[in-house]
Formats: sequence, structure tokens, C-alpha cells
Amino acid sequence: MQNKASLSPLLILTALFAALSGLYLLGGGIWLAKLGGSLYYIIAGLVLLLTSWLLFRRRATALLLYAVFLLGTTAWALWEVGPDFWALTPRLDVTFFFGLWLVLPFIYRRLIANGKLAYGALSAALVITVVALAYSVFNDPQEINGTLDAAQVQPTDATAADWPAYGRTQEGTRYSPLSQINDKNVGQLQEAWRFQTGDLKTANDPGEITNEVTPIKIRDTLYLCTPHQKLFALDAATGKQKWLFDPQLKFDPTFQHITCRGVSYHETAAAADAAAGAAPALCARRIILPVNDGRLFALDADSGKRCPDFANNGELNLQSNMPYATPGHYEPTSPPVITDKVIVIAGAVTDNYSNREPSGVIRGFDVNSGKLLWAFDPGAKDPNAIPADEHHFTPNSPNSWAPSAYDAKLDIVYLPMGVTTPDIWGGDRTPEMERYASGLLALNATTGKLVWFYQTVHHDLWDMDVPAQPTLADITDKSGNKVPVIYVPTKTGNIFVLNRTNGELVVPAPEKPVPQGPAKGDRLSPTQPFSELTFRPEKKLTGADMWGATIYDQLVCRVMFHSLRYEGTFTPPSEQGTLVFPGNLGMFEWGGLSVDTDRQIAIANPIALPFVSKLIPRGPGNPIEPPEGDKGGSGSESGVQPQYGVPFGVTLNPFLSPFGLPCKQPAWGYISAVDLKTNDIVWKKRIGTVRDSSPLPLPFKMGMPMLGGPVSTAGNVFFIGATADNYLRAFSVTNGEKLWEARLPAGGQATPMTYEANGKQYVVISAGGHGSFGTTLGDYIVAYALPDAK
Repeated sequence: MQNKASLSPLLILTALFAALSGLYLLGGGIWLAKLGGSLYYIIAGLVLLLTSWLLFRRRATALLLYAVFLLGTTAWALWEVGPDFWALTPRLDVTFFFGLWLVLPFIYRRLIANGKLAYGALSAALVITVVALAYSVFNDPQEINGTLDAAQVQPTDATAADWPAYGRTQEGTRYSPLSQINDKNVGQLQEAWRFQTGDLKTANDPGEITNEVTPIKIRDTLYLCTPHQKLFALDAATGKQKWLFDPQLKFDPTFQHITCRGVSYHETAAAADAAAGAAPALCARRIILPVNDGRLFALDADSGKRCPDFANNGELNLQSNMPYATPGHYEPTSPPVITDKVIVIAGAVTDNYSNREPSGVIRGFDVNSGKLLWAFDPGAKDPNAIPADEHHFTPNSPNSWAPSAYDAKLDIVYLPMGVTTPDIWGGDRTPEMERYASGLLALNATTGKLVWFYQTVHHDLWDMDVPAQPTLADITDKSGNKVPVIYVPTKTGNIFVLNRTNGELVVPAPEKPVPQGPAKGDRLSPTQPFSELTFRPEKKLTGADMWGATIYDQLVCRVMFHSLRYEGTFTPPSEQGTLVFPGNLGMFEWGGLSVDTDRQIAIANPIALPFVSKLIPRGPGNPIEPPEGDKGGSGSESGVQPQYGVPFGVTLNPFLSPFGLPCKQPAWGYISAVDLKTNDIVWKKRIGTVRDSSPLPLPFKMGMPMLGGPVSTAGNVFFIGATADNYLRAFSVTNGEKLWEARLPAGGQATPMTYEANGKQYVVISAGGHGSFGTTLGDYIVAYALPDAK
């Protein structure tokens, strides 16, 4: 029956909404089509305008037209992205809810002519859309759901109770042979103790203040450093403070980082006597603490007192013979490698500030006296030359900022190398500056002499340095032979697998052509190496990969995407603006891999977040030399980066929509397992929710960006924080099933660790957040354990 009622205010508003949406989509769709993008938005705009006109005329054919449009949109969305719920959402959310609004009684009963038919058609279209979305919830095309071989019972080694180095071992495995906590009982974990350091962000800090520490544990004590490099010793069983050392970090907002990933430990033969009951000698057991203003401390592990025989009363000046020794331009942020004789230390150099910055020199110091034993300056003609008092190391040498690994049997230290700065333009780099950049450097730890070098990116213009501690393992190949390998995760998503004795490839990494067309005055490598063990994207991004909360901002992201230069991985920086994917944050960051060398498997947590770089030619407001009085440093790794001394500044930012959401569809973060015998990715799952990053605390699992890495155990369980929500989680190593999670008091952008104290296994994580990552800041160290038996 036709309703003769007049046009209602709600119907008028509904028609206006359709009209405005139609005009927006039509205008944006025409713009997108001119850029070579999808024609869908033009069609959508026209349909909504026609729907609006029919609604103003109170014609029920508006519902029939919209039913056809909704079905077409659902089909188009499935064609573009498959049954991927979060990719379907911006295509269907507003579209679906507007259709649902149209079938509400106070709308459709105001319409005339064939109302029942139109109502039925639109209702059916809504049901079909719901079915498609429901199916997509349980059939995620991005996930891999394989299963590793079952874990075998492994003997616990004598050092299992401790976590004596950043990666538990200096081989960087991040694996513990403890199994008291396992996949059968991990769901019972509860908080055992909580410690607050009191070290919080101050008004004088840069934006990049981070809590990235992984504590170490020796005997009954945990040792950890805070963002301002305060060093705490805690009782491992109770979390009670034993002592505190404050190096009085000299910092200001120009520092690019304020962070400390960890400390290192060394003990002499006298320490063994002390353990047997003899009076402990001062500094027989010592903690080595790097400090962001360019100092290194040696402290007694039992008391926190300075080691008087080390350098200047326990304090070593790493700025000696350093060019441009401005505080904050050279920052040791990662724990050094310690051998029986040598401290091997490198440091971060401020990215993209100028072409006159400190050296990225790597040095070896006597572990007892602090005397300089050797130097390897990657940008010098003779890298091993030690400068006289009146000379300096080479400015802007490639640096190594991430933790290194060490093979004690071979006496080789493996250093992940970055690129000479400025990073995003390299037309003035010398052959020496390119020689040891963006790759893995193997040095003799005692002499500092080169053993071998493998370059993972040639003439790096994307800040694609090696960002993580590599991992050493002996792997059985297909012929049954044991091969001494090293796994090198990189920002590009490639994991290079090399024979660690000679640097030869174990897993092929052929050179492949990459996009060309450098910025003015620069050059490009025609090829880059692509490892066959990789998490890099299988295909180039397209407009279909763009995302948003709604169809409106997704359209904007599509327009932005097609406005940028993008030809796939290694698209050169440009004045137009270049989409960098994998992004500057990288697919792998400093968290690295967790490798069970007995089971020969690896746990990885790759991320997928594009960035945009845009070169800014020199001109008004963009001088080639720093303004008078400039202290140096931007206090951030994103935003405007000056690159003084070269023809371009640069802006670096995540690729975000106007609403601040990533323009690339989720997932932005995964956990995954690799069978190292076959190099197959066995399973891969999204990790992380939007609970702490959306306006409403919704626990939707989307796959969040991460900073930090996993640790695995013989209990067939691995632990990871890292995500942009405040959780520590435990998963099955065998299949990636989530077994447990705990809400953290702040962001967990750190790698956890595990140890045993008084017969009980603990899992500990720093929960202090990350300034530029935007997670909740705090000062917490939190430990978890199984409840005591009753």
C-alpha cells in the first residue's frame, strides 16, 4: 500500500546525506581516475546522487537502486581484496549502514511505488553483505595456518637459569632452555612482582624517548638500564632494589634518541673464586653501561661502585678523537659485545642532520683497563688506523647502532651496519663511505681486522640499514651436514642467511633490477639483492591496498597513493614524494629473531607500515647550512630532517590518512614461524589490537606495528610485547595459537626475557612505552610467574 504522507525531515536529511556523499565521491573519483585509479568511486557518486533524487521524490525505487549498488559494492570489494574483514570494512561500513537506515520503518514507509519489492531487495542485499563480512572474519587470507613438528624434550643446560646477555647468549638466539612455564600451563601466569624506576620523561627530553631495555640476569640479580641510563640492580626473585647508579646523562631536546637497550656483563677468573666462597674482589664481576652522551662505564656488579682501574675511575670517554663531538650526535644505545679481553662497542649517529657529523667508528677496548686496543673506521681509507691526538676519525662513517653478535670459537664479532648520513641523498658519498655500509660486518674481535663483509643494500637511499642483532646457529642442510650460519634480518623484510665463517650465501639472494631515476646529483645501483628467505611483500602495493575508517578517507588515501612516486621496493627518493615500502621503520627492527637451535626454527615478528619521503630542494626556509646557534639534531627520526650540506632536506613520515590512520590496509604487524631446515614460513598470524590507539577501547585484532622482539623457550611457548597496545602475550611455538595475555601498565616496546630464581621461572618485560611510537609512557618492570603450589 502506498503511503501518501509528505516528505519528512528525516527523509530530507537522508536524501541530503546521499547527495553530499555522492558529490564527494564523484569529485574525488574523477580526481582519482585522472591519476589512473579505480573508476568505482565515480560510479558510487553517481548512484548516490540518483538515490538522493529518488528519495526527494519519495520513490521506493531508491531502495531498489541502492540494493543493486550494495550488491555491486560487495562483489567489487571481494574482487579487490578477498575475504579480508578489515580490508572490506572501509568499503562496506558506511555503505551497509546507510542501506540499513533506508529499510528502517520511518524511512521506507515514507516512500511510494513498489515499496515491498524494493524493501525486500535491499533487505536481501544487506543479508548477503553480512554473510560476506561474517565469512571474512573466520577466513583471513593474510594468515598462514601451518603447524611445526612437535617439540622434543630437550635437556636443560647448566646456564639455563640465567639470561647473561642481551639476546641471552652473545649468539643472539633469544631462546631459553627453561620449560617450567610451558604451553600447557602458561595460561596460569600471574604477576609476581612490579618495580618502578622513577625515570620518566622530562620537559627537556626529545620526542624519541624510549623504554627498550631487555634486562640481563646473573646468579640472583637482574641488571637493567632506564631511558636516561640509570642502572638498577634488582633481586631476581622479588624485584627489590639492591643498588642504583646514575651516570648523570647530559641531554637536551636536540638528541635524536634517549634510550638504553641493555647492559653487558663480564667476570674474571677471580669471580669464580668469589662464587666458591672467597672474598669477592672489586669489579671481578662488572657491568658495562653505555651512555647516550658518549660515555661508557664499568661498575662493580655487586655494589654498583665504579671500577677504579677502568679508564678514568670507571668512566671512558667515547668522544675521544671524534669529529664534531657535539653531545647527542654520537649515541651508544645498545649493549656492547664482551669477550674475555675486549669490549667491542659502536654507536648511533644522528640521522639526516648534516654531512658533518661524528664517525661511526667501531672500537675495541681492554675489558679491564679501558685502553683502546683497536679501531675499525668504516669510512676511512685504512679502517684500522688509530688517529693521533691532533687527528680524528672519519666524519659521517657508516655506523652500527643495533646490538652485535659474537662467535667465541671463531673470535668473530658480527656488526649490523647502517648507512653514512645524510641517509636519503648520497650523491657525494665516496667509495670508502659505501664500502661497509648497510650490511653485515665481520671483524676479528681481538684485533679489529676485517674477516668479511656482506652488503644487503647497495647505495642505500632509504635508511635500509641492518637494524637488528643477527643470530648465530648451526643448521642441518638437506644433505644432513651441519652448516655454521648467521641470520641477518633487515628492514627490507629479507633475512639473509650466510656462512658465518666466510660470509658466503647459504640461502640464495640473487641480484634483481630495481627502479631507476635518481634525484638530481645522485645515482642508483641498477640491482639489489633479494633473499629467498623473506617476509617482503610478494607484490607491489596498488590502490586496492589503500585503507581508511570509511569510504571517504579511503578515497583520500587512494588519491594520495596515486599522487606519489611508487614503482615497488627501492623506488628512489624524489621531490614528488616517494612511497617507501617496506617503510623506514622497516619490516624488521631491533627486536630481531628468536631461534631455537635444537629444534631449528625461528620466531619472527615482521611489520608492514609504509612511509613517505619527500626531498625538499634548498631555498627560502631551507638553507644548506645550519642557522647560527643551531645545536644540531631534530629530536626525532620523522618529520622535517634538514640534511645540511647536501642539495636537499627531506620529510619522513608514516603514510597516514587525514584521520591519522595508516593508509595501507591492515595487518601492520604479524608473528610468524620459520622452519630453518627448509626455510619455509610455516605459520603467520596477525598480532595486536586497536585498544590503545582508537578513540574507543575496542579489542579488535588487526595486526599492529611493533617495536621489540620475541623470546622463545623449551616449553614450546614464546613471549612478545612490542605491539602498539599495552599487552604481553604468550603463543604456542607449534602453531601460533594465543595461549595467554596480560595487560601492561604502559607500552611494552621492549623484548622480554626469562630466567629461574629459587627454582621458579619468571618472565620479565619493561613496560615504559615509546615516545615517537605514541604508546603509554611509564617506568615499570613487570615479572610474571606460575602460582605457588598449595
